[in-house]
Amino acid sequence: MTVDQLKQVVIDALEDIKAKDIVALDVTKLTSMTDCMVFASADSTRQTKALANNVQEKVKENGGHIVGVEGEQVGEWVLIDLGDIVVHIMNPAVRQYYNLEELWGGAPRPPFGAKEHPPR
Repeated sequence: MTVDQLKQVVIDALEDIKAKDIVALDVTKLTSMTDCMVFASADSTRQTKALANNVQEKVKENGGHIVGVEGEQVGEWVLIDLGDIVVHIMNPAVRQYYNLEELWGGAPRPPFGAKEHPPR
């Protein structure tokens, strides 16, 4: 499976369980550890765990391999390492606090609780 195919499987799995604010960043020029980072938000720890479970199931169904999973017990932030892709599923407060998208070269996010306004 190519990285693009794997990324689509991950995004489809996240959309199946209604993840919010899904963002995929190409990080090939920033690190040799992985090619892509996928970020998604969940409304609750229960949804975070369900999203993580669905991603793992769909990846396996499509012939992918799970390298490792962290954070499933607590469920505020679950990291799924797929080798070529690392998936971060977080509750919105944790996602805003760590702001990993900006760290990895994505667009900055407004402070937690602030309304996003489209550029003019």
